[in-house]
Amino acid sequence: MMHNEGQRFRFSEAPVWEWQRAYYEERGLDAWTENQVPQYITSNPMIAAAYAEMIFGFLQDLAAKGKTSEPVTILELGAGVGRLAFQILTKLIELRDYAATELPAFRYVMTDLVMENVVGWRNHPSMEPYIQQGVLDFALFDAMKDTALDLVVAGETIQPGDLQQPLLIIANYFFDSIPQELLYVGEGQIYECDLILSSAEEHVNLAPSEKLKAMEISYAYRLAPQYSAESSPYRDVISLYEDELEDSHILFPEAGLSCLERLGTLSSAGYMLITADKGDHRLEYWKFAEPPEFVLHGSFSLTANYHAIRYTLEQQGGLACFTTHHYKDINVGCILMVAEPKSYVNTRLAYLREVERFGPDDFFSLKQWFDQQVTRMELKQILPFWRLGGYDAEFLILCAERISDLLPDATDEEMMDMRHGMHSMWSSYYVMDKQGELSFITGQLFHAMYMYEDAKYFLERSMLSDKDKFNTDVLYDLAVCCYELEMEEEALAYTRKVLALEPDHEEAGSLLESLEG
Repeated sequence: MMHNEGQRFRFSEAPVWEWQRAYYEERGLDAWTENQVPQYITSNPMIAAAYAEMIFGFLQDLAAKGKTSEPVTILELGAGVGRLAFQILTKLIELRDYAATELPAFRYVMTDLVMENVVGWRNHPSMEPYIQQGVLDFALFDAMKDTALDLVVAGETIQPGDLQQPLLIIANYFFDSIPQELLYVGEGQIYECDLILSSAEEHVNLAPSEKLKAMEISYAYRLAPQYSAESSPYRDVISLYEDELEDSHILFPEAGLSCLERLGTLSSAGYMLITADKGDHRLEYWKFAEPPEFVLHGSFSLTANYHAIRYTLEQQGGLACFTTHHYKDINVGCILMVAEPKSYVNTRLAYLREVERFGPDDFFSLKQWFDQQVTRMELKQILPFWRLGGYDAEFLILCAERISDLLPDATDEEMMDMRHGMHSMWSSYYVMDKQGELSFITGQLFHAMYMYEDAKYFLERSMLSDKDKFNTDVLYDLAVCCYELEMEEEALAYTRKVLALEPDHEEAGSLLESLEG
């Protein structure tokens, strides 16, 4: 047990949580777009497709029960940059339209505790079609205290008991980032581990992220009999820890469980939770566990105690789905807190297909390896993996140079598959800071495949998105596209722009002669 001099705080009440909150309030959506807070692992097309399949299965199960007259509310906690919500909606609407069967209507509600983020989503161009369709709304939500949802678009308030369908909750990288308790089990007793900050006063004027970097922490321990008391709502799981663990530190999600309880009151029919995080659902993981590590990325994250969440909710009648195999980077779970949870067969089958057999964590592990092998891959490996990942834009950016090298020897079928993939990618692309780079790369690849109409569209978009791409290479490629498409006036205009910037550009000079000849 560790202890040194400094300010002592109950773990869940330490200033680090205030600094965490202040960081997100200060940075807004830039926390994700500036590559500070990780977002790819929980926001890529593959995980979005898995979630959409589980949600679709849930809608099918409700329809099978005859519950189609009331809409289903899908609530995402801490929706981050908005990429996951957009991709889930894109995939879910695809499934709904493809199936063409009777299902309850649905509305996806993105939430955050920062108003700037809510406004950013509301005004984001990728969100507008879904807002117009009435399937997307937004709300401020403080996970530590709020009991209702004030919807921005609909102008409605969802109060406890208002929902007739089960609420569907999505919580990615959520439970590891809100206040938790830190407990210690030793000699069959439960202790609370207080956090001691030995440098809190010295860095009072620093930015939140700098305070986190500079903090020096240690722990002090005190008996916590209240957790074992008859009146404690967590008595059963704490008793299990007292019986089974020794010399173990446990992050206990009291605030997370309280949040779920409050959200559960919004519906008279219960809820389903889909969640992904760092954190294990097995008791063995917490045996002899050391004090937690603060993982810093502008803000910080810890580890989610999915065992406590699973055990507590199952004791309340829920049914939890977690993988039988061990996770590596991200643990995806689904918990049904509804009447007769086993009757939700389509939901459970979707989890079996999309997570248990091969899921987002498996894909991410493969992608980390694949990213290192790209220069040795052929199109016959690149194309299937790109399909497996849902035509991910970031993967195309990574592979673009290798694909360009391979195109001269590509078959017509491979090039047609490339074309289909790039259009699929673009149709479901959530506009972020890489839009200009992505449209430029896409246009170049189409140009290399002699698909000039497609190339012209994307190259022109790249210039609109990124003024830095307004250079002679892009202009010349556009001139060639227009020339091949017999758009002579546009070809002439682009060629003259090239020569105005670079008078000695030989290819442009030759093209100008052909156009004026």
